[in-house]
Amino acid sequence: MKFGTKAIHAGQEPDPSTGAIMTPIYQTSTFVQASPGDHKGYEYARTQNPTRTALEANIAALEGAKFGRCFSSGMGATDAILKLFEPGDEIVSTNDLYGGTYRMFTKIYAKYGIKFRFVDMKDLDAVKSAVNENTKLVWVETPTNPMMSIVDIEAIVDIAKSVNAKTVVDNTFASPYLQNPIALGADIVMHSVTKYISGHSDVVMGFVGTSDPTIDEQIGFMQNSAGAVPGPQDCFLVLRGIKTLHVRMDRHCDNGEKIAHYLRDHDKVKNVFWPGFSDHPNHDVAKKQMKKFGGMLSFALKDDSQDAAFRLLEKLRVFSLAESLGGVESLAGHPASMTHASIPREQRLEAGLTDSLIRLSVGIEDVDDLLRDLEEAIG
Repeated sequence: MKFGTKAIHAGQEPDPSTGAIMTPIYQTSTFVQASPGDHKGYEYARTQNPTRTALEANIAALEGAKFGRCFSSGMGATDAILKLFEPGDEIVSTNDLYGGTYRMFTKIYAKYGIKFRFVDMKDLDAVKSAVNENTKLVWVETPTNPMMSIVDIEAIVDIAKSVNAKTVVDNTFASPYLQNPIALGADIVMHSVTKYISGHSDVVMGFVGTSDPTIDEQIGFMQNSAGAVPGPQDCFLVLRGIKTLHVRMDRHCDNGEKIAHYLRDHDKVKNVFWPGFSDHPNHDVAKKQMKKFGGMLSFALKDDSQDAAFRLLEKLRVFSLAESLGGVESLAGHPASMTHASIPREQRLEAGLTDSLIRLSVGIEDVDDLLRDLEEAIG
């Protein structure tokens, strides 16, 4: 079954009682049992809910994973994965990952004896030097947020296996339409479903997928025990959003490509970070493991100051100044003061995240309007 067909049909069947083609919103906290233990698979909505079950099966199918679990946020999904590890374990991650993930690593789990190492994952030798017998997990983002760095998933998986470590890939920026980490050897794939998968800026949700039954059982235990589960209304909204994921992603990618080339040719722009450029670091890897290059990009101004970035952002009219990404509407943000403010400035600058860097989530509006908006804002 091809992706577009799976997006619409995977994990879903007409409602057996009414024939409704859309999965119903099972807005209930509990399920009646005919006798103790006779609950037809459902007993309490924190543990399972039919709307959530359909969504989990749908996203798992899109990712080529055998199992899937949804959480109340992307950070809830991240938290469940980290709960698999113990004091003394080490986790290696990229040095330009999402600020919220960095904050959870360093401000919460580091206190419980888990050690984190941050390296430039484009440099495979650096990753090899960072892993050791205590490494239990390699955490990958690709493309990274916000520098759009491309990490070779298959190569990282091989390095992780050399020390018996697992690999997880945060696939939020690519979406299942552009990239499938499980097929490339990753043990776990996770998403902020809030972003491209939902696609309409009206839901906050996370997802963890795997084809390893032991990992799924552990993640399911964390999901039920810690209780960071999404409600059925949110699950319904995501199921509806997914039906157009492939259509939306094609438009995001087309618009992103045009805007990336426009910005690169602008005399007030210093750098543009977008994986589709032939000279983008690891562009060949992106061509190998991604279907297209995505609708996310970042750019830095020649006037490399926060004030210059703020002036530009305040002039935008079609792009909205807001956190988040992946919705149908175009968003612009200033990572240094917004999504990545929790990362120390010195560390940000080492990764290339300068004070003037602006991140764009290119939506599906008419691209001419988006280009005109940027032209007027940059001046």
